[in-house]
Formats: sequence, C-alpha cells, structure tokens
Amino acid sequence: MDGLLVDSEPLWTVAETELAARLGGVWDDDVKAACVGHRLDAAVPIILRYYDVEPLPPVVDEAIAFLQRRMVEQFETALPLRAGGLELLDELRSRGVATALVSSSWRALVDAALRVVGPRFEVTLAGDEVTHAKPHPEPYLTACARLGVAADRAVVLEDAMSGVLSAEAAGCPVVAVPFVAPIDPQPGRWVVDALTDIDPDWLLNLVIP
Repeated sequence: MDGLLVDSEPLWTVAETELAARLGGVWDDDVKAACVGHRLDAAVPIILRYYDVEPLPPVVDEAIAFLQRRMVEQFETALPLRAGGLELLDELRSRGVATALVSSSWRALVDAALRVVGPRFEVTLAGDEVTHAKPHPEPYLTACARLGVAADRAVVLEDAMSGVLSAEAAGCPVVAVPFVAPIDPQPGRWVVDALTDIDPDWLLNLVIP
C-alpha cells in the first residue's frame, strides 16, 4: 500500500521528521531507507537506536502511537495516490481477477486509505493482523489462503525489498516498483519504473503457462 498504491511516503516523512525532532535529532535519508517496508514495531526500534534512544517497550509504544495518530490525521485530510494504481486494479477486476491488499501498516491506517481507494479488494491484510511481518512469508501466504489461490498463481506488486522477500519466500512471482530504495531484477522478479508501465496482459501472462 504505502509507496505503491498510495503515495504516503511524503506523509510518513512529515510524521517521522516530527518524531525525530521529539527525539532531539533530524530525520534523514539513511534512517528512511532502513525503515521502508517494515512494520511499525520493527521500524520504530530502528529509529530510536538511530537517535541513541534505547528502544524500551514503553518508549516504542509511545513512538508508535505518535506516528499512527499523525498518519491518520494526514490520511483524513490529503491522501495522494500513485499514478496508474486504481486504473490497473479496475482493469484487472473487470477481467475477474481477484485482488488483495497486503500492507505492513496497521489496520487503522489501512482502513483510512481504503476510505479513499474504495472497495477494490476481496481481501485486505494489515501489519498488525499477522504474527510475523514482512520479510517473513506469513503475510502473503495468509492473503493467498484467504483468496483461495496457490502462491505461484498470485503475482505480487511491491515497492520495498522487505515485501519482495516476503512474497518470494511465499512462492509468489513479484513485480517490483521501487520507490525509496533500488531493487534488482532476479529470476521470478521483474522490475518496472512505475505502475503506469504495467500492461495487464503482460501481468496476467506471468502466471499463465
């Protein structure tokens, strides 16, 4: 979702910059790259350590609550979408292709985004609804099970390396659309510059023998 369907990374940067200031530091690209694609409970300790703050549970919980609150506030006022995302979804759905949203974001943020995106998914799975976050395969294995499809028949679109690794560990072919950090192509992994570069026929052919 974040950085792929929804151009929320600038909004995350606003919230993260405010958090860094609360921690006595300045947000920068290095810590951003280290956090991208991770669930909040994994990203926040990275942020705290970067600013020499011990990630004790109460401190982590307070930082997570702050980021969630600021993100929901921003989602409710202005949520920019990445070009081509909704059009691609609508075209696939018009062909009877089932779709799922598998996000590292908490359910509160997923639901806030879905109020803008609309009912375009048969399945949605949030980061706080799985035991093991990306890059573990559980998120994509769970989504495939709920869709009722084999993992090798489900093409995953991802913008972050942690999500790519999660999908590949689950056995899914992957189309990467890098946003913050580069991703290299590999066997079973294709890389494109933007969602607008994805042709639906080409995408479907990735799982058609």
